[in-house]
Amino acid sequence: MPATYEPIATTTLTTNTANITFSSISGAYTDLILICSSKVTTFNGVNLNINVNSDTGANYSFTNVGGNGTTASSARATNTNYADADVLSLMDTTSFAQYNISFMNYANTTSHKTILSRASNAGRGAEAVINTWRNTAAITSIVLDCGAALFATGSTYTLYGIKAA
Repeated sequence: MPATYEPIATTTLTTNTANITFSSISGAYTDLILICSSKVTTFNGVNLNINVNSDTGANYSFTNVGGNGTTASSARATNTNYADADVLSLMDTTSFAQYNISFMNYANTTSHKTILSRASNAGRGAEAVINTWRNTAAITSIVLDCGAALFATGSTYTLYGIKAA
């Protein structure tokens, strides 16, 4: 029997918003998937950043690869204060960027957490980012932000829990 995706929460913005929060996340699933269709109010090279369990300490690391059809790129960083779902600034003011963010084994309390992000925007490019959150706590809350910009009206965010087969 295949795994089952169960919707936990959905947010569709009716006003421009500084951050998106999912809280009180149950530990009843094996993994979490966050599907986003997002754009911003002002474009100044903003990225989609993630904090889990209100942790804004230097406890995250990432490696990414991406491209825009002409140029390929890669980057990595350690000791950042957020997980990065979009290093290439795929969000802009006119078109929605699409994100699929996986929180692997999120309820485990004996290992660090892996957060995988795949993002694309037809006009800007595509990328994949692997993040590590160096904490053994179960993930119970997720906050998305995009720095100085606001998430734009019409952006949607749906969190799914994956039940084991």
